[in-house]
Amino acid sequence: MSNMPEMQGDLPSEPRRGQETRAERAETRGERGDEGGRGGVFCYAETAAVVTAVLFPVLITWVYFIALAGAAPGLQQAAYGLGKSLQFALPILWVAIFRRQRLVLRGPQRAGLLDGLAFGLVVFAAALLLYHLWLKPSGYLVPAAGVVRDKIAAFYVDSLWKYAAMGVFYCVIHAFLEEYYWRWFVFDELRRLLPVAAAIAVSALGFTLHHILVLGFYFGWFSIATWFFSLAVAVGGAFWAWLYHRSGSLYGPWLSHLLIDAAIFAVGYDMVKGWLAT
Repeated sequence: MSNMPEMQGDLPSEPRRGQETRAERAETRGERGDEGGRGGVFCYAETAAVVTAVLFPVLITWVYFIALAGAAPGLQQAAYGLGKSLQFALPILWVAIFRRQRLVLRGPQRAGLLDGLAFGLVVFAAALLLYHLWLKPSGYLVPAAGVVRDKIAAFYVDSLWKYAAMGVFYCVIHAFLEEYYWRWFVFDELRRLLPVAAAIAVSALGFTLHHILVLGFYFGWFSIATWFFSLAVAVGGAFWAWLYHRSGSLYGPWLSHLLIDAAIFAVGYDMVKGWLAT
């Protein structure tokens, strides 16, 4: 974790991206008015960028996870790779090209790490207890186990080491990329347009939307599990946005996200371990 840089996009006249005052944000959006209405045009462009950023993950998840569910594994992988590449390139393109801000790589910071660690460990323990004390003994997840096996098989994950590699990728790399996308970009852009509380709520809702598709695919669209776990995702998204706002660092949210994803993969392994080759 110590080698993973913090990403901050700075204007030359600002100490750090996202830390300007509300008055400065209003000036950026053209709320004070400027010649030719350029600020107002940029405000519309900024809103369009945020809406695109919120909805694009829903589109790519629907394509590779649902629409191509019965397609050849190679096609599913290609759609996943292309969609994710476009998604995670969007923030850099917007900040560097349209905002014309420079991107500064910052080293690890302690701010928010303890809060992120505490939240992650609590949810990690709660998830494992919920699974081993209720979900597994009750057989509630048995129907979903077959769907999970089919989905990971579509990505050629059929052995323990491949499952472990996929888990490390999602818990470490993908979790960081999601924090960079949803907190560093989406939430930060939203708090330029909205009060912080509203920005937290909207970013958490956006973060939840594509997870609803995944959960509905596994558990059914009208399953209590789908909506309970979706609510849990929204709570996590709101907490991580709040923590990023308070600490100014992605490392606390990332550490917390990593731990929760690790719990999900631990549960997933217990569901499919009899099918994986050693």
